Amino acid sequence: MTELRALGSSDLLVSPLCLGGNVFGWTADKAQSFAVLDAYLAAGGNFIDTSDSYMNYFPEQGNEPGQSETIIGDWLAGRRNRDDVVVATKVGDHPEYMGLTPANIRAAADESLRRLRTDHIDLYYTHYDRDESIPVDEIIAALDDLVKAGKVRAIATSNISPERLSASLAFSDREGLARYVALQPAYNLVSRDTYEGARREIVEREGLACVPYFALAAGFLTGKYRPGKTVQNVRNLPGLAGGYADTDRGVKVLDALERVATARGVEMATVALAWLAQQPTVTAPIASARTVDQLPALFAAHDLHLTDAELRTLTAASS
Repeated sequence: MTELRALGSSDLLVSPLCLGGNVFGWTADKAQSFAVLDAYLAAGGNFIDTSDSYMNYFPEQGNEPGQSETIIGDWLAGRRNRDDVVVATKVGDHPEYMGLTPANIRAAADESLRRLRTDHIDLYYTHYDRDESIPVDEIIAALDDLVKAGKVRAIATSNISPERLSASLAFSDREGLARYVALQPAYNLVSRDTYEGARREIVEREGLACVPYFALAAGFLTGKYRPGKTVQNVRNLPGLAGGYADTDRGVKVLDALERVATARGVEMATVALAWLAQQPTVTAPIASARTVDQLPALFAAHDLHLTDAELRTLTAASS
């Protein structure tokens, strides 16, 4: 994965697979997380994604918001490799800084910098644009202040409506302020309408990068979640990986993935990521790994070029 690519209009150069940090401190403890990060970097990866809210949603397991950032920060400090890594994190979903008010954006950025043990965030996403009563002008202006202060190199956005995305870009252009360089949508073989359509049209027209999350549908596209099969895993929950196994589309997609993977002699996860990587506007899919053993299937996607016939088979199954 030593071939780096430009992230939209920014000066950031990133690897073709972005390593998701959502499992750090959740299903991967600190030692496991360090091992995964070490192996990813050794394979040529340089793009790590996290959030100030990871992992706030499973408090019964002892999780707390920001612990993924803390683990990554400890790793960066311990390995002294900050300049070798593009670190992306997010604002707007931390329980103490919920929402995208300018005050939350400023305070949350400082807290992320503290946990990450760094003086700058390479790519700063707005995580959720839930409260559309907050003018995009205020959000962009607050993000621009962080860029001007040297705390953030480039800005991006994740869960946002096409209308608000267009309005944000127009405001940045009109006022000459920092401009979103990437969109991080939920996008995979069983969730295509979350990106394809208006959002993709904007990304393509405006020269943004697409960095899709849930690239493996929370593990579903690895093939281990099947109808009637019980998997002892925290991800096998309604709305996460287990939720797809009971849909007609999910079954069809797994069947198609398995056929292509068997013919190519690779894992289903590799094929799923390769399909995503070959979609228009996609720069670097995000995938996470709980253990080092899960990484080779992710890395292999970069070298797997699907034929037009294979792409059609997968796309048809997911329609």
